[in-house]
Amino acid sequence: MEAGGADAIHVDVMDGRFVPNLHGGPEWVKAARRATKLPLDVHLMIAEPDRYIAAFAEAGADIIGIHVEVSDALQRSLAEIRRLGKKSCAVLNPHTSEEVLRYVLGDLDQILLMTVNPGFSGQGFLSSVVPKIRRVRKLVEDAGLSIDIEVDGGISVENAKIVASEGASVLVAGSSVFGERDRAEAIQRLREAARS
Repeated sequence: MEAGGADAIHVDVMDGRFVPNLHGGPEWVKAARRATKLPLDVHLMIAEPDRYIAAFAEAGADIIGIHVEVSDALQRSLAEIRRLGKKSCAVLNPHTSEEVLRYVLGDLDQILLMTVNPGFSGQGFLSSVVPKIRRVRKLVEDAGLSIDIEVDGGISVENAKIVASEGASVLVAGSSVFGERDRAEAIQRLREAARS
């Protein structure tokens, strides 16, 4: 991915509780950290993120994303990520309202909007999330803040321009890159589509 021109590596972590699948952990992040100098954007799809934030920070994560749906004290969790010297990210499932972000904007470096239901790769893009991208961008701009808006799930050449034009600045691509023979070319096509 680094040689192919990726800007960062997105690492999904699943606990078999918050989402059905089990995948990843701090050791995976350590291995990724040894393999690349690119930023590691670690997406925790886990039921008790506070118990593991420090472990992922120590393993080499640069950005740590936690789901608002499982956090009892979201602001405290985001502040802890920053205290550990990492960028903080709040993650919203497709059905979750962006209003929850209003109260933690000052503690955020990134917002991840899921454009599929989390837990399985290869799902189709949920176009119903597109208006939420625009609303989140407005929320951030109205607050006068600089926060990356990331989208993850079903991102392809066909919808990259749409999500970018609505305000997404970070696009996570799985199947649309890994499903291609020439991954560098796939990354370039996505980048060009987002910028067009």
